Amino acid sequence: MDEQKEKFDNISEIEREGLSDSPVTSSETLVQLNDEDIDQKVYYKELTPARMVLKRFFRSRLSVVGLVMIIALFVFAFLGPPVFRAFGYGWGETEADRTTVQKRSGDWIQDTVNGVEVEAYQFSYQEVDLNTYAPPSSQHLLGTDDRGMDVFARLMYGGRVSLTLGFVVVILETLLGVIIGGISGYFGGWVDQILMRIVDILNCIPTLPLLLIASVVIDSWGVPGQARIYYLMVILTIFGWSGTARMVRGQILYLREQEYIVACEVMGIPTWRRIFMHLIPNIMPQLIVSMTLGLGGIILYEATLSYLGLGIPIPYAAWGTMISSSTDPITMSFYPNLWIPAGLLIVIAVLGFNFVGDGLRDAMDPKARK
Repeated sequence: MDEQKEKFDNISEIEREGLSDSPVTSSETLVQLNDEDIDQKVYYKELTPARMVLKRFFRSRLSVVGLVMIIALFVFAFLGPPVFRAFGYGWGETEADRTTVQKRSGDWIQDTVNGVEVEAYQFSYQEVDLNTYAPPSSQHLLGTDDRGMDVFARLMYGGRVSLTLGFVVVILETLLGVIIGGISGYFGGWVDQILMRIVDILNCIPTLPLLLIASVVIDSWGVPGQARIYYLMVILTIFGWSGTARMVRGQILYLREQEYIVACEVMGIPTWRRIFMHLIPNIMPQLIVSMTLGLGGIILYEATLSYLGLGIPIPYAAWGTMISSSTDPITMSFYPNLWIPAGLLIVIAVLGFNFVGDGLRDAMDPKARK
């Protein structure tokens, strides 16, 4: 009995919260204590590093809230159009409501009142075949814009552009940064000097003026509206990979002196395999956190560029484009349904990715004990 208790007490790395009354599916150990008054089976499971990270991540309420926000946005953007179309809500991205409606308009005229000339505002009504600035209704959940296009449908299609652009740019930036940063940190010397000077030059270049110039060049090429997203991806990738490369270089400089890398070199493992199969996997936690935090920034960047006219042109939908089309004072004051929903979705997306990034950073911290 004493030997069994000592064996149980000496077990290291027991996850206390993993204790349960029924067997678990992961690797488990059964310790049975037999005594006159004790007949108890205790199960415990050894958590892998990945499961430990997930457990810490889901323990944070903000992380879970951020994950729910991101999932809801993806469901809204990618599954929303077919689902709403199945229920009879069939407005498209660029489809205008051609219903004939009676619109009130007016103009300032000169009139004479008691012999005195005054300016008066005269209203007039006319029938038009474009239902513009329609209020929210069952037919248009968030109304229509100045072109008669459904705002709610454009929010869904615009989410596809903003979210897809963010993920693609982050992946391209990370790949380019990992390759250049890994080569620079591993080889050092003149290779490191050349690559890091390129990074310094990119960090010194004013991004916004170059983006304005690039927009004019793209317009001069006559690039179609939907194809501009690919050029926007390339531009954002070119100016965004330097931060990832610098981070990867710093981690590689530290890891390349470790014993297992020396052992790989003695064993004759090729250089590319040492970098991309042994060094890069050890900095994946930092890369994942960096990518997650960068997604919100890229979505915000895309919205800013679209607002400045550098993104997806009208009539194609993007959250930033929808806000940029509502900049006149009349629209801002009397038609908040045209720009407030797009702004809220941008805020939700940025907050969601930041919450998830913060949660991953805390969950992957090796010094965290809880």
